[in-house]
Amino acid sequence: MVAVAARRRFTVDEYHRMAEAGILTEDDRVELIDGEVVQMSPIGARHAATVKRCNRALSRVVGDRALVSVQDPVDLDPYNEPQPDVALLRPRADDYAGGTPGPADIFLVVEAADTSLAHDRQVKLRWYAATGVREVWLLDLPGDALEAHREPRSTGYALIRRYQRGERLAPEALPDLVVPVDDLLPPAAPPDTEGA
Repeated sequence: MVAVAARRRFTVDEYHRMAEAGILTEDDRVELIDGEVVQMSPIGARHAATVKRCNRALSRVVGDRALVSVQDPVDLDPYNEPQPDVALLRPRADDYAGGTPGPADIFLVVEAADTSLAHDRQVKLRWYAATGVREVWLLDLPGDALEAHREPRSTGYALIRRYQRGERLAPEALPDLVVPVDDLLPPAAPPDTEGA
């Protein structure tokens, strides 16, 4: 009989203490998902450009109605502290200096997914939904589309709609703030002209 090692889940508080003790540093690209310290994918140029586009597009439409947070942590529950690429947060006078935003503070999460697409769909979105984050926009970079995930349930989002270039959408929490999908996705790659 083979003994199976028990896994130990870390809480958000323990995760923070690891950083305070120097076990984790600012250079470590990690987040806490279901009590596990998970290595995040490296940020490639396309992903970085997409996050910049989202920040610019959302900042332009929200004004002071929401706070645009870029790659900052959110506390979902005692075992989950992901770092979404972009989040629209309920405005607060202290800009969350007094504590990390939680699900009730989040109007929208945007995740740009290139190499992390399967992980984001199967793991991160499940936790966003289970903890009550009302809406997630998943930018499917390989598929050149945006998926809007709405109506959170304990097992995932009940409503998923795919948007293509040329379409527009608005966060459910801020329905008058319409954003073109083209403003969020990276520019389409130019056609290959080699050998032409």
